[in-house]
Amino acid sequence: KRIKIGESFGIYNLKGYDIDIAMPRKEHVIGSGHKDFDILVDPFIGTYNAAKRRDFTINALMEDVLTGEIIDHFGGINDLNNKIIRYVNEETFKEDPLRVLRACQFAARFEFDISKETISLCKDMNISKLSKERIEGELKKALLKANKPSIFFDSLRKMNHLNYWFKELSELIDIKQNPKYHSEGDVWVHTMMVLDEGVKFRYLTENPYQFMLSCLCHDFGKSICTQVIDGVIRSLGHEIEGLELVKTFIKRITNERNTLNYVLNMTELHMKPNILASSSSSIKSTNKMFDSSVDPLGLIYISICDTLGKISLYEIKRNDEYLFKRLDIYNEYMSRPYITGKDLIDNGLIPNEHFKDILNHAHKLRLAGVEKESALKQTLAYAEQYEK
Repeated sequence: KRIKIGESFGIYNLKGYDIDIAMPRKEHVIGSGHKDFDILVDPFIGTYNAAKRRDFTINALMEDVLTGEIIDHFGGINDLNNKIIRYVNEETFKEDPLRVLRACQFAARFEFDISKETISLCKDMNISKLSKERIEGELKKALLKANKPSIFFDSLRKMNHLNYWFKELSELIDIKQNPKYHSEGDVWVHTMMVLDEGVKFRYLTENPYQFMLSCLCHDFGKSICTQVIDGVIRSLGHEIEGLELVKTFIKRITNERNTLNYVLNMTELHMKPNILASSSSSIKSTNKMFDSSVDPLGLIYISICDTLGKISLYEIKRNDEYLFKRLDIYNEYMSRPYITGKDLIDNGLIPNEHFKDILNHAHKLRLAGVEKESALKQTLAYAEQYEK
């Protein structure tokens, strides 16, 4: 059975098969958007003209399913063997600006080189009119399918296409860091290294895409608060100063509030795991940190990536063992019986404007490891202040 999934574009599916069938088509650009085309499906267009409208030579290859013959009008086999991404036709390529990002995400996913003439052509294309959904679609592929997502952004940088959709990221270029701890280079280089380290952990987290975005955004604040103090390069408070930049960036590429909240939370907390580990902080402190995190395990992983994504003149100490032990303790504390609102009501408290504060006090006792019976007594005693 034929299933119509994009009839106006000549795209169909066969029931029970995970394959899309795109009929040969003629198209004429009528606007600047990704969908601004006048399309005519034409099964008799011929292999040459059908291949000519494809984006890259490696995507313009065809196989005769009856004979096995490979039809290669534009040298795609040679480019495939040499790991090169090259446009098929200059005029048809320019009609779809999304191809700029497709070139970059293909380069990242397959670790291919983009040909010089393709980079040059992409420089002259305007991607500002693309929808955020299209931008995010290509970004997701780069962050979730590539082993080196940094190639995606490095390619966009070569094409001069960071300034509109990835403005906050571009502003990390040439922001210096303390060479004692970051001899790898500027904040851009560090961010790209952290991003590539994130690949090792992305599918161990609750939300791989949001985790990778957090790796990308974690140091945005350094672009506005880095300064030289007593001869030393410092970025004091960058995890807080960068939150507005992160918010602007995330809202530019997606309407998903959960994604925004996740990345803001991880950015704000990304330094805490290593800081608390370095000072051998109390269980109460690490419990409080994990409790404030939307993804405690992901928080540990981003702190690991932040450590690995740099070159230091000092020995780099990893805090994995300490942090994972503390996370186990936090999870164990959270599995114990705890005080609920019902418990307080059953003991005579009436919900009012102070009830939330009383529950917060009970939760602090939970984080401190106080057993429920003792915590209930302490919480009821705490509540007495509001009865006076």
